[in-house]
Amino acid sequence: MATIREESDYDSSRSSLTAPGSRRSWISDIGSSSSVSVRSFGGGGGWDTPVASCRHHKPHKANQAEWEAIRRVRAASGGIGLEHFRLLRRLGSGDLGNVYLCQLREPWSTGCLYAMKVVDKDALAFRKKLRRAEVEREILRTLDHPFLPTLYADFEASHYACLVMEFCPGGDLHVARQRQPGRRFSISSVRFYVAETVLALEYLHMMGVVYRDLKPENVLVRSDGHIMLSDFDLSLKCDVVPRLLRHNSLPHAVNGAGRADSDKPPSCVPPIQPVLSCLFHGVHKCHAKAEGGADDGDGEAAASASEPAAETTNPEVVVEPVSARSKSFVGTHEYLAPEVISGQGHGSAVDWWTLGVFMYEMVYGRTPFKGESNEKTLANIIKQPLAFPRVAAAGGKERDEHLRAQDLMAQLLAKNPRKRLGGCTGSAEVKRHEFFKGVNWALVRSVRPPEVPRPPAALVPPPPAAQKKVLMMSRKERQEPFKPRSDERFECF
Repeated sequence: MATIREESDYDSSRSSLTAPGSRRSWISDIGSSSSVSVRSFGGGGGWDTPVASCRHHKPHKANQAEWEAIRRVRAASGGIGLEHFRLLRRLGSGDLGNVYLCQLREPWSTGCLYAMKVVDKDALAFRKKLRRAEVEREILRTLDHPFLPTLYADFEASHYACLVMEFCPGGDLHVARQRQPGRRFSISSVRFYVAETVLALEYLHMMGVVYRDLKPENVLVRSDGHIMLSDFDLSLKCDVVPRLLRHNSLPHAVNGAGRADSDKPPSCVPPIQPVLSCLFHGVHKCHAKAEGGADDGDGEAAASASEPAAETTNPEVVVEPVSARSKSFVGTHEYLAPEVISGQGHGSAVDWWTLGVFMYEMVYGRTPFKGESNEKTLANIIKQPLAFPRVAAAGGKERDEHLRAQDLMAQLLAKNPRKRLGGCTGSAEVKRHEFFKGVNWALVRSVRPPEVPRPPAALVPPPPAAQKKVLMMSRKERQEPFKPRSDERFECF
């Protein structure tokens, strides 16, 4: 899939030039450099942020062997740098840099594997993309979630910046889909992966991050089979203002699609602080109702005041950047939301659109608006209505599952972001959809994944020599009694 970027958020251009000499071997450059500056998990800022002590704690990783190994290196050496790692092989490359598989050198080595992303700061500065790398690092520093990457360390070596992150041996969901029958996932598998992705997006939005690059290639599979989002170089950082909404309909009064009745829009609870305002269905009307204001001419205020209290006591906190606005033209052609293409400004609703495209590809093996060319694809996203291919269902239950999945995708792929599921109140209404019926959101992390990857053969340590000898014995040799050699000694205790 072609990826397009016009990073006005980061004062960047669309140039794809590389700095002169940037193709030189970075390993040899670093090896010959005598100065390696160390960075810790300090606050925001550029790559030249002064060295600070590690103040950020990662409760979800507190008992992880990889995290403990890094902590011991910091305690023993007073910091961490490239000299503490041994590079094993390259895992891949992206627009900003290369990713390498690595592990700690002796005597710190514990067998733990890491993924190290290395970017050439000089090359990125020449291409006006250095700010993108800085934003990615700032975002990674703040994350602590089961379905998002862990940044173990970040440091500089010469003109290179290094990010040491989690290694996922299961590859990505794009490759995993190719292995499935018909190159598509079952509905139960799609529910599992989409549910974990929803939780990851929910956390990012609460942290003020709009992801903007969701696709199967960026969803990695950990060793335990659970997912991890990756690649935050297109993400947008913004402010989040918490809002308290009160729905006129109770949780059980939702339609079959999992959404509240559209004839009963949510009303505002008076904000605790003046800065908190209701941005849903008009600011002024909501404030007028919340303050017990006068009738606006059509009797809406009076009707709101006369409603039974039982129907207006369902408050909901919304902590998502639904009002954020960016006009950057970034993303992958087949996943771009209509508001991104039109340039009218976009916020967190683009992530719910990409979730719909992501889910569509998982279910049907292709994206919904792909055309013969990139230009045709963009035109289809704007004008072409959503259509679903015919899929043979084995029984009534499977058919119902497909119908619920299609209903969810149709609501996520609403071209108007204000009518899109999740576009106004975020992840809460997405999680209430009937497709996720039976999902225990608090215990998704404990659910058995559809597939647990096996470590690649190249990463599995070879068996001991003694074990090899036993495996090569003949049947006759294995049945003979053991006869120790004369030079062998045994100690009894």
